[in-house]
Amino acid sequence: MPAKKKSVSKTSQPELNIALVGHVDHGKTTLTERLSGKWTDTHSEELKRGITIRLGYADFTMRKCAKCNYLTTKAKCVKCNEEPTVLRTISLVDAPGHESLMATMLSGAAIVDGALLLVAANEKCPQPQTKEHIMALQISGIKNVIVVQNKVDLVSEEDAIKNYGQIKTFLEGTDYKDAPIIPISARANVNVDVLLEAIQEHFLTPKRDAKADPIMLVARSFDINKPGIKPEQLVGGVLGGTVKEGKFAVGDDIEIVPGYVVEEKNKKVWKPLMTKITAIFSGGKPVDEILPGGSMALGTELDPTVVKSDVLTGCLVGKPGKLPEVHYQITIETHLLERVVGTKDEVEVKPLAKKEVLMLNVNSAATVGVVLDPSKKKTTCILKKPVAANVGDRITISRRVGDRFRLIGYGILK
Repeated sequence: MPAKKKSVSKTSQPELNIALVGHVDHGKTTLTERLSGKWTDTHSEELKRGITIRLGYADFTMRKCAKCNYLTTKAKCVKCNEEPTVLRTISLVDAPGHESLMATMLSGAAIVDGALLLVAANEKCPQPQTKEHIMALQISGIKNVIVVQNKVDLVSEEDAIKNYGQIKTFLEGTDYKDAPIIPISARANVNVDVLLEAIQEHFLTPKRDAKADPIMLVARSFDINKPGIKPEQLVGGVLGGTVKEGKFAVGDDIEIVPGYVVEEKNKKVWKPLMTKITAIFSGGKPVDEILPGGSMALGTELDPTVVKSDVLTGCLVGKPGKLPEVHYQITIETHLLERVVGTKDEVEVKPLAKKEVLMLNVNSAATVGVVLDPSKKKTTCILKKPVAANVGDRITISRRVGDRFRLIGYGILK
């Protein structure tokens, strides 16, 4: 029997997205599992099917025991076994830490309301990716950050305090100099309740406009049909991401831009997709409607081959005719950093050059732009893949340094 649908409630739908960022192997996936009970490497349907996933998602529910005043994500208080009161549900976005996946982390930054920056206590701070991630958070406009000093069980008290000092010194030159630093051991489940208290205090649920024209940022798209399925059992493509504003309901007609690519007169052209919402999933459960905040997924009538392997990642979903303009060429007001982010050696950021190839991130989209006119304050780029964006949207800029793209600044769409 199919699961009974229900209207979304405050406690069942995630209210905000928190990114989990940090250097590779500093314990992001372990902390995700500790909070949500899920390994983001393995919990999603598309990964079970062997399809590449770019961002791991997992939800957890904050609960507080009235008797012990203890915060937990468990259904029972671990201290007194009483049933705690549900406070709110939060989506964790486990952004990849490996340096080659920086573009994914930047794309993910568009859909989050705050971030947990993991720093391992048994390694010197900052690591190159720690620097890069903190700069990416700044450039993406993310204001709320909590630093999680993980793996304190692997070092002496003296070394943990020394590492804490390194973190403080590192944060001094950033927007997050006053960010709380919470020492924990995700593996040993030490101080996780203190981290939950910090999340509850510092990550307030933002006010969102549920009456505005709805917009969803697509972070993933996939085909959930198993090989060998009978034609009559096929279900349409699924879009995963977050609702930025407004609300969607089952049965709504929707438009997806830039959409899918076709070739016309030897030229690639993107066409918007029109479809209907057949199902909505929030917190792993089917619901009738979805409000802004938290990770969610839309079932559609789209041909599954159109959405498979994240091909629609970076698209925007909305009501037909109500979406931002699609740009094949953009002009941005550029703000370049003094130094390239993430390199071991200090590399100065040189001005943009004509015909230079850049990687640009806007909303949840990543595209390649070729510089047409590199004026000092305004830069015009032709895009390899178009993006849907509004004037005033923030676009992060990365250039190739050595064998990979490095973050060098941001631009405002003019």
